[in-house]
Amino acid sequence: MNRRLPEWLTIRAPRPGQIQEVDSLIKGLQLHTVCESARCPNLTECWSKHTATFMILGDVCTRACGFCAIKTGRGEMVDLLEPRRVALAAKHLGLKHVVITSVARDDLQDGGAEQFAATIRAVRHEIPGAIVEVLTPDFKGIRWCINTVADAQPDIYNHNVETVERLQHLVRPQAKYWRSIDLLYYVKRTHPHIYTKSGLMVGLGETKEEVIQTMRDLRDAGVDCLTIGQYLRPTMRHLPVVEYVHPSVFAEYRRIGEEMGFLFVASAPFVRSSYNAEAFSRKVMAQRLAQLEASQGSAEVR
Repeated sequence: MNRRLPEWLTIRAPRPGQIQEVDSLIKGLQLHTVCESARCPNLTECWSKHTATFMILGDVCTRACGFCAIKTGRGEMVDLLEPRRVALAAKHLGLKHVVITSVARDDLQDGGAEQFAATIRAVRHEIPGAIVEVLTPDFKGIRWCINTVADAQPDIYNHNVETVERLQHLVRPQAKYWRSIDLLYYVKRTHPHIYTKSGLMVGLGETKEEVIQTMRDLRDAGVDCLTIGQYLRPTMRHLPVVEYVHPSVFAEYRRIGEEMGFLFVASAPFVRSSYNAEAFSRKVMAQRLAQLEASQGSAEVR
């Protein structure tokens, strides 16, 4: 059944030229963004603010999740020059918080971990002091792959559980709920200075009790930041929306998450894993951002 969108999920159409500069930059540097590939409803807002989430390792995923609009197929060749192009694009956009994600690359021995590490290093080189956030696949739970990324010292390590335990096989059949929880626990245990983050979608048929239990599981794993947003069906081939969750319920999830001890909770219909990611920086890493802005200001004076 094709459900009609409620009024709180109305999306404004973009104005002509509103996103042209970011679009031209991304295409000119032969890069991909999850904004486009996943058909994110926030693309217009984010690109008009000169922000984007860079997607490395191509735009073809080796997994076939029931919620995701990214193409599925055989992975592309790894582009060794891609990390520098990402860093140059982030520098051109004046980003202080850089988010790097990827498709799943189960065809690669390291799952693409070294490309993540190389991109982190390239961003550090081009934008010293920038806050770097990675949103990675689960790397099949392989420790040395996870370490490759974490050892490159991102400020924030994000990996999404996406949905509650009961619906995992339906929503992301090639992943495992507890594998994801364990990845987040492992990163926090071995790299305690790195902030950890995860997110899930609602509206897929989960119960409120299941969402709260997922929040507890994430908090028990030491996760610092939580995002919760409404699932929106990208095409008729994807999983149907079971429920459009009312904004009041999202507000309740935010209150519960804060009471559980998460440092930051973003919970609203249009929240996505990397949407307004800088808000986390503003709240939790304000001093770091202030230092970066001061150094950029002094450089401009010189």
